[in-house]
Amino acid sequence: MDSSANCPFCHITLPPSQLQSRHANSHFDEDDGVADAEKDEQLARDLELAQQLSIPPSSLTLQENNTMDEKISCLIAMQYRSSFYHVKFPGGLISLLSNCFELDADTNSTILLSGYVDHFQSLASEDIGWGCGWRNIQMLSSHLLSHRHDARELLFGGSGFVPDIPFLQRWLEIAWEKGFDALGSHHFNHSVYGSKHWIGTTECAAIFRSFGLRARIVDFGPKELQSFFLSVPGTSLTPTVMTANASDKRKAFQVYGPMDRYLVGRNSDVSQLDSIVNDKSQSTTNYMAGGSDHSMANRFPRKKEGHQVLLDWVWNYFSEESLTTSVQNRHVVITNRVPLYFQHDGHSRTIVGIQSRPQKNGVPQYNLLILDPAHRTVALERSLRENAGWKKLIKRGVHTLKKPQYQLCYIDPGIAIGEEMEQLKKIDSVFIEF
Repeated sequence: MDSSANCPFCHITLPPSQLQSRHANSHFDEDDGVADAEKDEQLARDLELAQQLSIPPSSLTLQENNTMDEKISCLIAMQYRSSFYHVKFPGGLISLLSNCFELDADTNSTILLSGYVDHFQSLASEDIGWGCGWRNIQMLSSHLLSHRHDARELLFGGSGFVPDIPFLQRWLEIAWEKGFDALGSHHFNHSVYGSKHWIGTTECAAIFRSFGLRARIVDFGPKELQSFFLSVPGTSLTPTVMTANASDKRKAFQVYGPMDRYLVGRNSDVSQLDSIVNDKSQSTTNYMAGGSDHSMANRFPRKKEGHQVLLDWVWNYFSEESLTTSVQNRHVVITNRVPLYFQHDGHSRTIVGIQSRPQKNGVPQYNLLILDPAHRTVALERSLRENAGWKKLIKRGVHTLKKPQYQLCYIDPGIAIGEEMEQLKKIDSVFIEF
């Protein structure tokens, strides 16, 4: 851990780099438009960090000779809550977003939203340029802790809060040591704690699966890119990235949740799944490394083409009727769906809902509703409260999807146990062709 120094103004102890780059200077800042509440939140973060500096560095290290139970107990005891800007509104940003749609003159559209989600923004003093993946995991975690009692009892040792990034890194290492995503662990040399490594959907899935959550991954892209992948974030889509995390991945044939049925073709009879399962022994070609003729994504016809198929998938994910919890009015619906981890080359965001507007040609016009870690929470809150400018920050139509390949990580209901838990250790994915 870095050596520490005292702030000459408020006397809290912080790493010298933070004193020089931000904290001490903030005592002289004039009003630059930043809300006082945001400054209070940042001061709280600084105080929390100062408290952590009083912990001996050795106590933060998970000793190799400790048992798994000892490592987990130590991590539970040492982890602390991630500080973030709390939106001072009942129901948070999602309720503010719902209110804006209710006031919208366009009453022909239908809006499907996840429930409560805290927004975690990347900070210049901590993780800008590399931390978006961790921030999205924090957003998904905030939803799970708020909405699912079964997940709350299991996530992060039952702490009931979202840990800060260094402790999420420790939980990922614990997941690897338990055998989840062994190939991904090898790629990172089994260590991410204290690093600025980019992470992606496979690391997100590994963390949640290690707690028994049914996290799954879907790839979207053109047929000619089926042999490429985004499982090792920060890499370009070239054959040279076919490294550890890309090899030996298998297609997911098990049907555990409602979206698995969509993955094998929502326009098809689910009874056809039996023939797919029977083909398993002949269909073990890595979807990222060769493009199997038995790819589930291509076994059934699709009505949507191009990037529209991704939006169609998201709409079906949020529109599962059995998972609807409440209707705010005739066109805003709050669902039980967990937000989606949305990855493309170079960045990741969190999808918290989708808007559908009918068109004359019969093809719905969709807008993804996204929380971006790169945006300031204060700016999001202000735009929603004032009902001005929020659409540019949150709404993303099909015309904004310019990347050749995308990945989603979603979490199905229920908790895995026994043999299913063992199966979740191998991170698999399904490819859907644009």
